[in-house]
Amino acid sequence: MSLVSYLTVDAQEDSGLHLGIAPVDGGLQMEDYWVWGSSVVKGEDGQYHMYASRWPKFLPFHPGWMIRSEIVHAVSDTPEGPYRFSDVALGYRGAQYWDGRSCHNPKIVKHEGKYLLYYMGSTHPFEEVTPDNVADFDLQSKWCIVGRWRKRVGLAIADSPYGPWQRLDEPILDVKPDSFYSFLTSNPSPLIKEDGSVVLLFKGRSYREDELTHSDQFIGVATASAYDGDYTVVGDEPVFSSEQFGEVEDPHLWSDEQGFHMIAKDMTGDIIGDGNHHGGVLAHSEDGIHWVLDENPLAYTRTVTWDNGQTIKQGQLERPFVFVEDGQPTHIFFATMDGPGGFGNGTKTWNMVIPVVNDKEDLKSKKQ
Repeated sequence: MSLVSYLTVDAQEDSGLHLGIAPVDGGLQMEDYWVWGSSVVKGEDGQYHMYASRWPKFLPFHPGWMIRSEIVHAVSDTPEGPYRFSDVALGYRGAQYWDGRSCHNPKIVKHEGKYLLYYMGSTHPFEEVTPDNVADFDLQSKWCIVGRWRKRVGLAIADSPYGPWQRLDEPILDVKPDSFYSFLTSNPSPLIKEDGSVVLLFKGRSYREDELTHSDQFIGVATASAYDGDYTVVGDEPVFSSEQFGEVEDPHLWSDEQGFHMIAKDMTGDIIGDGNHHGGVLAHSEDGIHWVLDENPLAYTRTVTWDNGQTIKQGQLERPFVFVEDGQPTHIFFATMDGPGGFGNGTKTWNMVIPVVNDKEDLKSKKQ
């Protein structure tokens, strides 16, 4: 089977997501930068606007994003791209701001003439990491200890995909003591309903005081009456965890006439099985709050078939984003890395795109 991710025609009876062949020249790459996690919206100008994270390559990929990421804006005539860099949407604005040092994991939404950019922000009070002191920088360094602990979910608002962006003085989703998100909130995925209310999936970690560290990852859900309203976490328990379905990361939320759908990264491979470490999981919901796994939850594996005929197991394949146009999923975007796997073993990253095949007969013909 040559299709990307080894999907069968009937692999996703609930979410109906079937992937095609990846264009080699699609997506976004940037010289001298690590590029990660993209989100795309079609503007009033008919162009496709991508928002993505980047940080300089003199920093290690991980955890460089934690203290130096900025969100950039790129433009294309087509959903596949390639995307052309336009401007920095959200960058450094001073350590005194909650998101002053790092802006990461963007999710863009267009609603009633406004462009809403959800993201993770963080800060720290220390000197900048530079090529001169980068040898002192790692996950146990002061920068990362504080930068990880300060991760919060935020929102920026603009009238145009080119900005200017109104950045808020406070995050929209803070931590709460003695909760599954007492340590941090991150990785937002919003969906605005027809009545203007918002369902927001997010990643949380709890603080483990006995170990002076943080927990594994939880996925929670928050709601708001409007995008500029107050965001409230629903319930005291996460909707996904190692005890509930399994540990996942990078949730992305979309909807159709059947309800809500979620795609996420299986952190351990325990949900989708068959050794599919860091493959994709599909789940669905009637209200965006109560979730069940799809009957066949496998969304993708890390093996990609490209339009140059090569089939490659990507080192990393993460941050899935499903682009919906005219009510139908048409493309899925990923952050990807070369190499054998592991953040420390890649030499370049980029944002790639794969068309979604909505016609099963068309899917069968592509497989032959």
